[in-house]
Amino acid sequence: MSRTFKQEFFRIYDRKIGAGEITFSQTGISKEDFTRLCTQEDFVFNPEAIERLALNMKLTDEERLLLLSSAERETAR
Repeated sequence: MSRTFKQEFFRIYDRKIGAGEITFSQTGISKEDFTRLCTQEDFVFNPEAIERLALNMKLTDEERLLLLSSAERETAR
């Protein structure tokens, strides 16, 4: 079974925060959206926001595509 957007995001986010590669403020995520991501199981960022996150979080192409595809799967439900 594939991971949800939330699971994929936090897997990447936690690794990058833990390694000191990024800080929360560098992600560009508002506190409101971060709270929604934490508390709402079906919350996903739109594709444009994911592209911004990819740049801000210095995601690899693979990580970016993973987030985009998981968001697309959840939006299609």
